[in-house]
Amino acid sequence: MKSPRRFFVLAFLLFCSGLSCAQENKAGRVLFLGNSITLHGPAENIGWSGNWGMAASTEAKDYVHLMVESLTKMRGLKPEFKVANVAEFERGYEGFDLQAKLKEELAFKPDTVIVAIGENVPELKTDEAKAAFKASVIQLLTLAKGTKQNALYVRSCFWPDAVKDGLLKEACAAAGGLFVEIGALGKDESNYASSERKFSHEGVARHPGDKGMRAIADAILAAIQKHESNR
Repeated sequence: MKSPRRFFVLAFLLFCSGLSCAQENKAGRVLFLGNSITLHGPAENIGWSGNWGMAASTEAKDYVHLMVESLTKMRGLKPEFKVANVAEFERGYEGFDLQAKLKEELAFKPDTVIVAIGENVPELKTDEAKAAFKASVIQLLTLAKGTKQNALYVRSCFWPDAVKDGLLKEACAAAGGLFVEIGALGKDESNYASSERKFSHEGVARHPGDKGMRAIADAILAAIQKHESNR
């Protein structure tokens, strides 16, 4: 027969284990899928030395890390998070092996998925191209979202494109996600990194700077807060 002391210790450990799991569940697991605005490694040929969302001045000021900071304050605990650049999907969505190339991201089993794509997708000139893009995005979103209970947020392009944004919105709805419109941000050049400091490469300069990154984060966070408050 177990002694009262051993029983108490075992019960206490089980309680702490359950508390730890509850805290982890409350904090959540967030997956960010995007392009260079979400994550871009150093590239000397374009004068970019960071390893975070282009072209924030520091890692802490890209929209991903701003969101993680805000979610930590909202939930009282820091969520686990994973960030992946899926520009390869944008440029070659037809025939892209999602299961193989997103193996680590899917194994992460997020309960919240943030998708920020579209800017690198080639111009969709035909009905066939539009249909193929939409179908591929639905597949990506459905796979990333996982279960019905998980939350999915898809934002429109930073540099607005009526065709791409319309298809992203339709795909988001089909996958059971919430669409976040940010097109107005790209029309305001004060959101560009070039308005904050000089860059040798025009493409980098047109990416969101610290102000633009904050605006993107705020837009997605507003959608998350609204959704979670209605649960």
